[in-house]
Amino acid sequence: MARVPGDEEFTQFVAARWPSLYRTAYLLLHDHALAEDLVQTALLKTYRSWSKVRAVEAAEAYTRTVMVNTALSWFRRKSWNAEQPTEHLPESTAQPDDRDSWLLDEIRQLPERQRAVVVLRFHADLSVEETARVLDISPGTVKSQTHHALARLREVLGPELVAAVEGES
Repeated sequence: MARVPGDEEFTQFVAARWPSLYRTAYLLLHDHALAEDLVQTALLKTYRSWSKVRAVEAAEAYTRTVMVNTALSWFRRKSWNAEQPTEHLPESTAQPDDRDSWLLDEIRQLPERQRAVVVLRFHADLSVEETARVLDISPGTVKSQTHHALARLREVLGPELVAAVEGES
């Protein structure tokens, strides 16, 4: 029988996978503080179930599933994005890479499920089947959401920019 991973393995998992989990969270939420909160919440939920983990290799997929489900539950709250205007904006400590900010802005405009599909498929490099499992939807829904999201991005970005980006790959 396989040994159940302990606290040391969890600490190593967090240290190794934090940057990737954070980037996924940022792409889902487009807010540094909320992305950190999301990753920490997902890691807390993962740690609560850590004794059930049989292979550390499965922990990242489990944590991503928890993270996406938590983000989707946040989106459903009535208070989600109920920002209050203030006279003075707080200073931001971190900024996205200028090369990517225009694309991040466009991804942010996508509906939540389309955004989640695009982030998981193209940033986290998950397959259609893996994305379907994480989001608890059918592979056909993943494909249609991807199609609609990419069509929207092509429409917004324009054919010249899309051709330039596709030509780079």
